[in-house]
Formats: sequence, C-alpha cells, structure tokens
Amino acid sequence: MNVGMTVLAVASVLVLFGLGQRVLDKMHLTDRAALILMGIIFFGGLLPDIVLGQVSINIGGALAPVGVCLYLLFRADTRGEVFRALIGSALTAGAVFLLGRVMPDEPERIIFDPNYVYGIAGGVIAYLLGRSRRGAFICGVLGVLGADIAVAVMNRMNGIQQMLYLGSAGAMDVVVLSGFLAVLLSELAGEILERISRGKEPVREEAVLHPAKGGKQK
Repeated sequence: MNVGMTVLAVASVLVLFGLGQRVLDKMHLTDRAALILMGIIFFGGLLPDIVLGQVSINIGGALAPVGVCLYLLFRADTRGEVFRALIGSALTAGAVFLLGRVMPDEPERIIFDPNYVYGIAGGVIAYLLGRSRRGAFICGVLGVLGADIAVAVMNRMNGIQQMLYLGSAGAMDVVVLSGFLAVLLSELAGEILERISRGKEPVREEAVLHPAKGGKQK
C-alpha cells in the first residue's frame, strides 16, 4: 500500500472512532460523507485513468479531490475566503513548481522519493497560505495539481510532447499527502492558538466567589 492510500486508511479509521469531528465540522462534512469521499479517492485511485488526448486523469488522485475542493469553495463563508483559497492555490503551485526545478535529477543524489518532498512542501505551504482548514486543503490539492499542469505547459513550450498525468501513481501520493497534511497542520495550529488564548483569559469573578457547586463564598 502506497503512502496516499495509507493516509486515507488511517484517516478513515480515525473518523470511524469519532476522532477528527471538529475538523469535519469546519469542512462542512459529516462522518458518513467523509468516509464516502475517502472511499472514492481510495478505490478511484485503483481504477484506470480517463484519457483525454494528451491528458490522463485519475479518478481518485485528481477528480475526487478536485470535487471536494469545488464543494468547499461553494460552501465558503465569504468571498474573501474563496479569493484567499484560489490565490493560495496559485502560490502553492508556483512554489511546488520551483521546488521541482531545483530538485536533483540524479537518482544517487536523491535521499528519498521526490514525490514525498513535493507533498510535504505543498502541505506546509498550503497551511501557511490557506488560513483555514478548508483553505489549506484546497491550496494543497489544487496547488499540487496546478504545479503538474505548469510543468506540462513548460514542456510543451520547449517542444516536448509528453503526456500529462494528473493524480496517477505517485502523483496521487503527492495530492493526498499535501491536502491532508495542510489540514492537519491547520488543526494543530488552531488548537494551540486556542489553548494559548484560553490561558490568557482572566478568571471570571463568579468562579472565584462560587468555587463549589452551587455554593457561595462565606
């Protein structure tokens, strides 16, 4: 089982045990909807790609995640959130594209799979730009797919006729890892900031005057 499918399997187990409910609420998803979507991504990744000319699209690695992004954009609270998510996606795509240009081409110089580097980098950048769990997921998914499209455009401009694979094989790992990591970082950061904020709140007077259940200070 590759990394992308492993992440999906772990996330599904967490949802089944009732964990991550807060994240799902922020993303306007129920437990059942989340499990169905992760199932579509998981099993869709095993299905043959949809080939349209020089573009090969994977159902689980591209179509399903993009569908989730469109749903989140439609359910966005404000137009500003939509704008930030789209701009963040473009910036994430640019950053991942540039990272791919500076990564070494020689296999002996590569410590581990570059796809994981792109996925982790995309997730971190998407978290920094997304400013919310929904925005982070959108930036992570659309950013990585956008970087693949940018590479294909550059190749065509240089006269290289190469098939564009969206979400296939290792690309699915990048998309899933980037999107889920961005959401995880946003959740952890949000939890830490909320705990810090609660720690700075002054103690309420009635809590001091009535420390016992229903009791009054004598």
